[in-house]
Amino acid sequence: MKSILCFLTVTLNILCFAQKEFQPDAATIIETVDGDLDGDLIPEKVIVYNTKDTTEYGNIREIQILKKVNQKWTILEKSRNAILKSNDGGMMGDPYQTTEIKDGILMITQAGGSSWKWGYTDKYRFQNGHFELIGYSSGSGKPEEYWTDIDFNLSTGKLIFEKEVENRKEYGDSRKETVIKKGIKLNLQNRNQKERIEILLPKTKEKVYL
Repeated sequence: MKSILCFLTVTLNILCFAQKEFQPDAATIIETVDGDLDGDLIPEKVIVYNTKDTTEYGNIREIQILKKVNQKWTILEKSRNAILKSNDGGMMGDPYQTTEIKDGILMITQAGGSSWKWGYTDKYRFQNGHFELIGYSSGSGKPEEYWTDIDFNLSTGKLIFEKEVENRKEYGDSRKETVIKKGIKLNLQNRNQKERIEILLPKTKEKVYL
């Protein structure tokens, strides 16, 4: 029993050191997630920080992916663009929801709005030496008006758009469209860094934004 307690104590100390070694000055931890992201069966550590650096949209968030190499933690990748700022959720405030790791995919979910709501999940895979955006799913709208769902596989280019309309007098009939849109290159570094990418759907003339 004593040996087990000692092992747990040492392990926790190592993890705490790993976090504090790379923690931005005066930042606080929002969430920590463990899971294998590069396929070597050794769990990486993902840490989301709320930094002290601010803009007109609130505090900047930083995400770090730590990898253990030769029993020492190193930064595999980090970004201050992938996660929205603390006030980017509008009336709902903080848009950050959660970070998960499933089947080697890093998934970041964010949401916001007021009576009109929006939410989306970015899916990243570690490939070509960094985390590339391979999937995007979102939902937005307002009860009794309409609700839009988007599922976009950036790897295959397949984009599925669905708009369920309740207020048909104002917005017309419900509609669906599936298109192939290849060539969009986004990653953990350039996500949300520039103007949102606009995709005009040829049939419904709806606009999809990334």
